[in-house]
Amino acid sequence: MLDIQKKLTNSFYAMLSLPATAVGFALSTQIAALSWILSKNYNLDIHQVAFVWLAGPLAGIFGQVIVGMISDNVWFLGGRRRPFIMVGGIVGALMFLALPQIGVISEATGITNIILIASIIALLLDLSINVTFNPARSLIADLTPEGEKRTSGYIWMQIISGVFGVLAYFLSVLFGNETLLLIAAILVFIFAVFPALFIEEKRELVGSHDEVSSKVTLPQLIRMIYPLYGFLLFGVFSLFFHFFQTELAGIHNWLLTGSLVYTVLVGIYLIRKGKSDQSDETEFKKIMLAHTFTWVAFQSMFVMTGFFIDKQIIPNMDLSAVFANQFAEYLTGEVQSADRTTGNIVSLGFLILNAIGALFPLVLSFFAKKYGRVMTYTSSLAFSAAGYFLIAFYATAEVDFYLGMFLVGFGWAAVISIIFSIVTERVDQKQMGLFMGIFNLAVVLPQMMSQGVANLISQTGNYQLLYILCGLFIVISMVFWLFVREPRSTSRQTSAPAGH
Repeated sequence: MLDIQKKLTNSFYAMLSLPATAVGFALSTQIAALSWILSKNYNLDIHQVAFVWLAGPLAGIFGQVIVGMISDNVWFLGGRRRPFIMVGGIVGALMFLALPQIGVISEATGITNIILIASIIALLLDLSINVTFNPARSLIADLTPEGEKRTSGYIWMQIISGVFGVLAYFLSVLFGNETLLLIAAILVFIFAVFPALFIEEKRELVGSHDEVSSKVTLPQLIRMIYPLYGFLLFGVFSLFFHFFQTELAGIHNWLLTGSLVYTVLVGIYLIRKGKSDQSDETEFKKIMLAHTFTWVAFQSMFVMTGFFIDKQIIPNMDLSAVFANQFAEYLTGEVQSADRTTGNIVSLGFLILNAIGALFPLVLSFFAKKYGRVMTYTSSLAFSAAGYFLIAFYATAEVDFYLGMFLVGFGWAAVISIIFSIVTERVDQKQMGLFMGIFNLAVVLPQMMSQGVANLISQTGNYQLLYILCGLFIVISMVFWLFVREPRSTSRQTSAPAGH
């Protein structure tokens, strides 16, 4: 074991963060490049692009739960998480090389359906991301004790990952999305494979909680995720809706509304139940449910922001005075075409979002120690809600969009950092991979709901609706987070007598 691992030094936290950084850089690259390539190079519309993005949630449903369960119970190549991190990194790198070659692959295979090829590549890419992400996050929990040190591990994860997320959007502006995909292939391979070879895993993990059973059967798993049934139902419906839009159009909005109403009602039930049942399992379900609404907002933003820019911002602009184009021209020395305007604005906006996401965890760490992680997390979401509503009602110029993304970044910083330290204290340590996978369902199922948001926007033609809905979803999430209890380690720290 390396000495830095024994002492849990900052350099070890940084190295421990690199596999998750590979995933973060991959996701940022995907957000910057996927929708842009599909819409600009292959002329896919908003509904078709949203369908391709369904590959991610599908990969997450199967990848993270199954991989998490397996990684808890195997030992291979000197680790339980290491093999999955390395394989995921290799496959992810290969898919980034394949993504800009969709046309070449179409010609070589004789498959003329671009959506099919794009979906397969996106599915394999997302499978690699999900195969890597769960073990990478679980590894941090495996190797750090509960409380401040584990929070530090996830804060470091977000700082390093966030910095490289910013770098992804910067490289998108500097070199273009095609070059970004090549860089992503190299970095994802290096960050996923090499650190895993130097980190020593524990052969045996000690269970830390009795409230959540250490042996979860399939029926128990199905019952445990009942707060997510509404999202699961609509997610399955979304797959069929793409192929049978005319036949299913009459029930689409009713089912979307019903799924959201069901989830809200279950949330109210869990709040009432939590007054008498303060078990970890109840708290875990409340966290999952609150998190679902957050991810509907963020995924919808990731998938459809380019279309919002095209319809709401670009028509009000003098294209010769676009700051994002001027910034790209300054960096590259190349005149930016009108076709690159939307991509440049999106990249610069998400660069701002990820810059805040990379730096703000340092501030979050301070407030989490003083006021608790749950309150800090909930307060951070308030900034995201404000940013979404600002963009929805006031963004008629490029700078308005950037200001909104700046505010959204504060919530994004919390969503991908301190929440994991909260969740990991509500589950069995020996089943960390499994429960990380279950918790990820609160991410991937809401991502499938973004297809419903896309359909609503397509039906109404009102792209302002995107950010109105994003803001409303964040507000709902905040309400439920107000009823989540603080983790025990934080409670012990804040109640400790002064001077001890």
